[in-house]
Amino acid sequence: MITTQQEYSIIDKILAGDQQSYAVLVDQYKTYAFTIAFKILDSRSEAEEAAQDAFIKAFHYLKTFNRQAKFSTWLYRIVFNTAISYKRKHKHAFQSIETTVIAYSDQSDKQLERDDKQLFVGKAMDALSEADRLAIQLFYIQEFSLEEVADLLGQNVNTVKVRIHRARQRLADELTRILKQEALTL
Repeated sequence: MITTQQEYSIIDKILAGDQQSYAVLVDQYKTYAFTIAFKILDSRSEAEEAAQDAFIKAFHYLKTFNRQAKFSTWLYRIVFNTAISYKRKHKHAFQSIETTVIAYSDQSDKQLERDDKQLFVGKAMDALSEADRLAIQLFYIQEFSLEEVADLLGQNVNTVKVRIHRARQRLADELTRILKQEALTL
């Protein structure tokens, strides 16, 4: 992990013409950039493409980085916006149920239960707005602090606290609704 001062030093080198130094920043943040893009796009190939485009945009606009925020915060906003743009441009084509091949595997009950939990939580997360879903994922899955999530979303810390609290409530309500419906279909 590199420090903020090291990041600024690398940025200074890049702006002075040492474009190869940008690889250090890419290596540092490529996993997080991909993760954010993947959470929004839910497609590995599109997330890789969106993350790559975001790094290109960041490189192109590096001279506008004002150092009032951390580089990671600035980069994540670019990744977030790029992924949202990709999502709007590339609507997913749905596969017909008649042509879908379902493979049978001999999974344990625990694995099936874990898969069911992931499925239901995923369905409930899909019901949230993209901003709420991202806030929940950044705070609970990526384990960013409230301050970091606020920086990434460009919002006040108290606003993020309220957003996460309300999103959790909506998530619980949605899970209750889904599970009641699921129980009725058994």
